[in-house]
Amino acid sequence: MSAMDMYWAAPPISRTLAAAAFFLSVSCHTGMLSFGYVIFYLGQILKLPPYVWTPITSFLITGEGIGIIFDTYFLYTYSSQLEISTPRVSGPGDFFTYLLFVCSVILGLNILVTGGVVFISALILAMCYTCTQDARGQKATFIVVQIPAQFVPYAMLLMTLVMAGAGAAKIQATGLVAAHLYDFLTRLYPTFGGGVNLVPTPAFIKRMWQSTVAGVDHRAYGTAFTPAQRSASASGSAAGGVLPESWRDRGSGHRLGGD
Repeated sequence: MSAMDMYWAAPPISRTLAAAAFFLSVSCHTGMLSFGYVIFYLGQILKLPPYVWTPITSFLITGEGIGIIFDTYFLYTYSSQLEISTPRVSGPGDFFTYLLFVCSVILGLNILVTGGVVFISALILAMCYTCTQDARGQKATFIVVQIPAQFVPYAMLLMTLVMAGAGAAKIQATGLVAAHLYDFLTRLYPTFGGGVNLVPTPAFIKRMWQSTVAGVDHRAYGTAFTPAQRSASASGSAAGGVLPESWRDRGSGHRLGGD
């Protein structure tokens, strides 16, 4: 399998995030692109012309040097785990909605509290927190130490505090707040508070991520066929049979030549 085959076989959102983070970070850290065009400053949004892309690109700037590799790796690892194997964001468009919510909270907290301009560490920590909530009771390896899986996000935050200082840890901690808020509004409050999911996936986002054609995936052990996903309205109309609606109230009918 070639590198491009491996890329296209990866989960779509995760591969896009990782590729964008890697190439954008390499461009900035090597001087090919100025950081001023991609990091987030509120003043850049308010001026004319506004830098409307910076709320997105500010989540894609990694650390320098070996940080480009490590940040890209962790971004892809936790993102792909959420995209393909975490039950709480398993529906069509759920992971996209999760990213929109978490990134919005991180951005708001950094505007109001920390004044941060680059947020990839907060996004990675948020995704790590969400992933590990489904692994409670299991062990995970953090560097060379075995710790309970749910403590990995806090270990990451502690390492940032020790190695990069309180300022970087404050920015990263906004991801922990955002992920916990998402968990509270979508799982804890509906389950234990008797409420409803307060961050549902909008219908138009579900339609964006629903597959409308059947897929064929050629694998080493055979061929997998993925059926097309149908919307609720389409499923409802099909449930009554293949005849048009106008024909369904015409009675049972009689066989030609019969009684």
